Amino acid sequence: MAFRHAGVRSPMGPFLLSSLVVLAAVIALGTCGSGTPPAPGEADQTALVDADLTQLVVDFKDGTTKALFDALEVGWGIDLEFNSVEGVRSGITLARVEPSRLEALLRLVRADPNVEAAEPLFSYWASFTPNDPQFGRQWNLEMARMREAWDLTRGAGVIVAVIDTGIAYEDHGEFRLVPDLKGAKFAPGYDFVNDDEHANDDHGHGTHVAGTIAQRTHNGEGVAGVAFEATLMPLKVLDANGTGSSADIADAIRWAADHGAKVLNLSLGGGGRSEVLEAAVDYARKKGAVVVCAAGNGGRGVVEYPAAYPGAVAVSAVAPDGKLASYSSWGKEVDLAAPGGDIRRSGKQEDGILQNTIVREEPARSVYAYFQGTSMATPHVAGVAALLFGAGASGPDEVEKALFEGADRSKTGAWNDKYGHGILDAKGALEALGAPGAKRPFWKKLLTLLWALLLWAIARVTLPRSARRALRPGAGFFGALALTTLGLFFLPWLGVHSGFDSPLPHWGNALFGGAKANPIFYSAIIPILLCMVGFRRAGLRGLLAGLTVGFAAVLLAGALAGTSVAWMPLGALSRPWLVVNGLVSLLLARALMSQAGAR
Repeated sequence: MAFRHAGVRSPMGPFLLSSLVVLAAVIALGTCGSGTPPAPGEADQTALVDADLTQLVVDFKDGTTKALFDALEVGWGIDLEFNSVEGVRSGITLARVEPSRLEALLRLVRADPNVEAAEPLFSYWASFTPNDPQFGRQWNLEMARMREAWDLTRGAGVIVAVIDTGIAYEDHGEFRLVPDLKGAKFAPGYDFVNDDEHANDDHGHGTHVAGTIAQRTHNGEGVAGVAFEATLMPLKVLDANGTGSSADIADAIRWAADHGAKVLNLSLGGGGRSEVLEAAVDYARKKGAVVVCAAGNGGRGVVEYPAAYPGAVAVSAVAPDGKLASYSSWGKEVDLAAPGGDIRRSGKQEDGILQNTIVREEPARSVYAYFQGTSMATPHVAGVAALLFGAGASGPDEVEKALFEGADRSKTGAWNDKYGHGILDAKGALEALGAPGAKRPFWKKLLTLLWALLLWAIARVTLPRSARRALRPGAGFFGALALTTLGLFFLPWLGVHSGFDSPLPHWGNALFGGAKANPIFYSAIIPILLCMVGFRRAGLRGLLAGLTVGFAAVLLAGALAGTSVAWMPLGALSRPWLVVNGLVSLLLARALMSQAGAR
């Protein structure tokens, strides 16, 4: 059975002590065997704030002269310079240091009485915009809301198998790595057409598809990719004419699933149903992979295989105006629509999908070309699936649920056989997943507040009658409860977009970055420390009770939603961590409430 690519050429007391003991045990469980936390850019990559560990910022007291810090830098073994002309007044200086010296140097510098602060140099951005010169031509990435999604996750650590004509990923014989994939991550692949380990592209289709998934981004070259920190696995199943067999494709699907790929992209299709290929798709999904397939370019109501198999995510294509592309197949098996371009209808090349690829007749020659097709739509979905795995999704069920619930239905309405659940929306998918930092609708935040009030009521009815009579929660209690569960929810209404409009436990991510929940903020540590300071002050107990109930609500809701916590040695430990810390927070709130009337 022959298959072809689906692209058309041309995107307190005793209680407090016991709480601390319980928390210490939980921390020991959560960190046992985990080693050191991942460095920025690894699996738990920094999203909003990235530290450059080769530069040090030293903020001297205002008025510190250059002569003084010149003398100090000799003893520290660094070369300090004012950051800008303002440095004469602000005292802010910079120095380059060896990463291995940073920690010891920070301790030394911070101990000096002339220093107000010392820290690694950080970079900030409100909404990530790549510096790739042709990014402005990628209407498809704007349609999928990629810039907002990149503030949360970029797919680090996730392997995406490109089952296609191969990828121009290496210099080997007559083949060359295309410039805009230089620096991209590649997992070992295989050429099932020629039966060797060099899955090089001799057609151009697979390289174009791979670029949409993980083109090197923010490198000052060419264009951007959807999940540009993901790892590409090249698997060649289509020859130089763009055709291949069901046997090779089935073997490649199983090979990808057995070698760690979490997402499989199949921008190919055919009309015949193959039991062998269907079994392979089922095998990959049971192994925990999402299989994303092109619906086909027949322009009629018949979805091609393998997209039509159960377990595959079938993708139709839309034009820049959000309407179904003139060539796109459609039908009851379609799950989602994504940008695929429509040069045919508009006659404009720029209405296609732009990526770096090769010239079919000259595989060593690199070009930037506009293609159209459901082949081009499919890698957008595969890339967002990689982002969801990078943000903590546990498996294909969770990824697909987030993709479908987060889809944009503003132009498509309810599910239908042309657009499936709607048009791909990367930010919406992350919101549906519940990734920390994803902006949730205000009504969903109110549900967390109502859940907190229910927990407070449950804790209250378990108190002795005398304590209940003395308990009169005031503005402090309800204010702290609202702040903890809603965050500074009004900021977006003022045009301010930041992580601080999320529940208070997520502020750790807003401050320090990361795609997964910060384990310090998503724990009972902060409530316990605050109660240790303020428990003896009767006037603060109501406020502290509101804060601890709010923490309990957010943590327990996170456990129900499957929120992933950073630094957990096993993903399965995130839920126990949240449950135990949520219960500790609730018990702490009950202790505060029982002392409401005490002096």
